[in-house]
Amino acid sequence: MNKIKNYLNIFLELAKVRITFFVSFSTGIGYILQKGEFDIQIVFPILGVFLLAGGSSALNHFQERETDLLMERTKNRPIPAKKISPLGVIIFATTLILVGSFFLIYFANIISLILGLITLVWYNLIYTPLKRINALAVVPGSVIGALPPVIGWTAAGGNPLDYQAIALALFFFIWQIPHFWLLLLIHGKDYENAGFPTLTQIFSNRQLSRITFIWIAALVVSSFLIPVFELHSNRISVIGLFLLGAGLLFSTRIILSKYLERVTFRNAFISINLYVLIVVLFLSIDKLFLTEF
Repeated sequence: MNKIKNYLNIFLELAKVRITFFVSFSTGIGYILQKGEFDIQIVFPILGVFLLAGGSSALNHFQERETDLLMERTKNRPIPAKKISPLGVIIFATTLILVGSFFLIYFANIISLILGLITLVWYNLIYTPLKRINALAVVPGSVIGALPPVIGWTAAGGNPLDYQAIALALFFFIWQIPHFWLLLLIHGKDYENAGFPTLTQIFSNRQLSRITFIWIAALVVSSFLIPVFELHSNRISVIGLFLLGAGLLFSTRIILSKYLERVTFRNAFISINLYVLIVVLFLSIDKLFLTEF
């Protein structure tokens, strides 16, 4: 029994389930905002993206097995800790990718599958190698977080070029950048020790904090593009977006102070992720339950 539990934990870690859960959650948000209802069909694109993202994450473990060994926070991951062989990870990743692709093509449509595979290629073949040579890799890399809600949108019958889908993708795209740079401010030394080029080698923490705060402000502004393109119509939700944005800027303003500590960046990191979660819940609840005021 313990052996099965250990293997399960290994596979869950390889799939980065906490990250892939949110990725698939954003797929569900895109589906709801396009279709305007919650039905059984939503399960299939969510599951397809979850499996595809899990396979992509496992493949990333294989790709970064050597640098993971050099970083304090990643040295105990399954491959560097020798809990599983690299070949075993490849087999696991391939299985998830194939099954996830099947769910998207069979239960959704070809556009959803293409977007899913573009996301995988972008993560594993573009972003992962690029971040080893360029400190600004996170900017093009943020496309990875922008596409899953569009996959949900297309799975519900929408066009990926709809203004609403683009506004939603932009919101998730912008979020990725301060999200990562706050992580960098927390774990900068780890990335440097592993040989990754980082902005902490170019800017001081105070300078990078100011840049990050600008992106946080841009995230708040981007949220207002969503009602502009009629992803929801409830005035209460519009007011809610304004209050949430003001709350985020107020809670993260501390990263502009003179006294910067890891806990400061960690709190800002938590705040920005909670903000995104609450915003998309606002939009979903409005679309499902509320009428126009």
